[in-house]
Amino acid sequence: MSKSFSVPQAVRNAAKRGLELRKEHKRGGFDGKQAKRAGVGSGVQRASDLISGSVSYETVKRMKSFFARHSAYKEHHSDRSSAAYISWQLWGGNAGERWANRIVREEEARREREKKSVRKALDSFIALGEDNGLAR
Repeated sequence: MSKSFSVPQAVRNAAKRGLELRKEHKRGGFDGKQAKRAGVGSGVQRASDLISGSVSYETVKRMKSFFARHSAYKEHHSDRSSAAYISWQLWGGNAGERWANRIVREEEARREREKKSVRKALDSFIALGEDNGLAR
């Protein structure tokens, strides 16, 4: 079972704005069918997920990847009707980028601490066995 994360209000607001802009300008982000054909995630689906208020860690990692790939298009964000800007908003906007990066960084650090803890416990268990004359 995947851990869920509560989506900050600023990220939810950006996603809502992205849907509004997409409807108004008829561009920006793929719908489900377009995304499937292109083999990528759907901006419309991502916006819906974010607006719902809770997403999985896998979704947060997809967001981080989206922002890394699409940051090259930020030069077009001064035009609030551009497909690049609208897509960015669908995925949570600048707030979404900051949030996704923070969540992934924190989760990776937490998982690394857990691995170290398990390694330490295993080393202690092995040492205990060796102290009691048990061979490896």
